Amino acid sequence: MEVTITNDNFESLKNGNQPLVVDFWATWCGPCRMVGPIISELAAAYDGKITVGKCDVEENEDLAAEFGIRNIPTILFFKNGQVVDKIVGAQPKAKLEEKFQALI
Repeated sequence: MEVTITNDNFESLKNGNQPLVVDFWATWCGPCRMVGPIISELAAAYDGKITVGKCDVEENEDLAAEFGIRNIPTILFFKNGQVVDKIVGAQPKAKLEEKFQALI
C-alpha cells in the first residue's frame, strides 16, 4: 500500500521501522504516469517490508528542494533515515524491483 508523503509526515516515515521508497512526481508528468502503476505494484508486493510513498513535488516544494529534485520522476530509497539509492527518470519494472530487493 502506498502512502501520500507530505512535509508533515515525511520525517516520521523516513525514520520509521521499515525502509522507505519515495516517488517524487507531478500530475502533469508523462513519465511519472508510466512509472506510477509499477510503483503501486511493488508497494503491494513489498507491503510489510518497505514503506512506499508518493510525493507531489508541486504540493511539497520544500521536500523536493531539500533533496535537490530537479527532474521527475525521481525515486529515492531510504534506509535507517538516510538516502541509500536514487533513480531518475522512467525505468523498467525489473530495474525498480532490483532496487527494492536491495533495501531488504
